[in-house]
Amino acid sequence: MNRTDRLYALREELRRAGPAGRTAAQLANGFEVSSRTIKRDISALQFAGFPVWARPGPSGGYVVDASATLPPVNISATEASALATALAVCQGQPFARHGSAALVKLLSVMDERTQAQTRRLSDRIWINTVPNDVPSSVLGPVEQALQQGRVLNLSYLDGNQKLTSRQADPQLLARLADHWYLVAHCRLRGQIRWFRLDRIKQATLTSQPAQEVSLALIGQPPASAQQVTTNY
Repeated sequence: MNRTDRLYALREELRRAGPAGRTAAQLANGFEVSSRTIKRDISALQFAGFPVWARPGPSGGYVVDASATLPPVNISATEASALATALAVCQGQPFARHGSAALVKLLSVMDERTQAQTRRLSDRIWINTVPNDVPSSVLGPVEQALQQGRVLNLSYLDGNQKLTSRQADPQLLARLADHWYLVAHCRLRGQIRWFRLDRIKQATLTSQPAQEVSLALIGQPPASAQQVTTNY
């Protein structure tokens, strides 16, 4: 497990632990690393704004602020399995790891009977996974730039197979045919461009605020596409 995945898993483990918390030794044993490594990881999470604090005393350990944990959620095994299936289909795609983290949170607050039903049903769903051609070193900065409204520095392989350097203001992500695209205002060209994610060789997040372009100026989604919405 690389450090990024470990930090992610560590955060969810602390959320699941709730007020009981976890000691550095418990976490080190679970993740098969040293206690010193766990302490460095906790410091990194705190620096990133995650509300975890050290509880002193013999029964101390690391505890997450109650506001970062979920109350009981009424979700059925069928609903949880549906989410797991959708996430499995989207494995390696933009924001998929965030969706997986959300599912872990839901599973952690379900009762044991429903958890068992979810596992039983999920074990009986098989899918064909699609290889992901976009490395996490590209997906991560693209996701952050879109979420935080920040400029990206891109090393991009254009249609002529020429490697170019671009500064881009991210506007949206689009999945068309078999490819994901970052739709962004290209500062080199001075207009909206569609960057295929698998042609982005390097993406670096900057501290510059991105210029937001009205979706009306970008245009309507193609007939075969639709906007993702949470207004269900």
